[in-house]
Amino acid sequence: MRFLIVDDHPIMRLGVKQLIQHQWPDATLDEAATIAEALQRGQANKPDALVLDLSLPDASGTEGASRMLRALKGVPVLVLSLNAESAYAARLLQMGVSGYLPKDKATDELVVALQRLLLGGRYVTAAMADHLLGLLSGATPGQLPHEQLSAQEHRVMLLIAAGKTPAEIADTMHLSAKTVGTYRARILEKTGWRNNTELTKYCVQHGLTDVQ
Repeated sequence: MRFLIVDDHPIMRLGVKQLIQHQWPDATLDEAATIAEALQRGQANKPDALVLDLSLPDASGTEGASRMLRALKGVPVLVLSLNAESAYAARLLQMGVSGYLPKDKATDELVVALQRLLLGGRYVTAAMADHLLGLLSGATPGQLPHEQLSAQEHRVMLLIAAGKTPAEIADTMHLSAKTVGTYRARILEKTGWRNNTELTKYCVQHGLTDVQ
């Protein structure tokens, strides 16, 4: 059994390692502090499961998850995040991650989550599952502006909030600059934001980006 733990905080990596080692004493544990390092380690030795933090020096928000999913196809990804917002978890699950766990729940639920992923299942906390069901059924009142966006629009929104230029976004997402402009226009139309400043302010207020 091999796990890859990706987090830029050594203390967090240590805590995750201890939880995994307690359950799987013979497991091989690889670790990385950046997406670049994670890609190198993951491609050299493909893990059975990946534990991924979203706030990394070289990839913020959903970008890190997207890159790992593309590089390590078939490897279940458990995201650990400080963001406990269910809509954010829903976006990542739509992208293809197998589990989403707020960091304050890791001590109690990490092992259970990994067990579920290793069996081919998915995992979110019970409270998050209830809210996600509400989102899927359309029963959750007061839908937030960003919850109206498609997966691609959501990704463009986060890259704009991170300060990326249209050219940089186009390169990152393998799109034309014109297509990026179209996505931006759709985002503003759906949400009612007037410009990138309002978009970025919203993302910061709702914990969707690391921008301060």
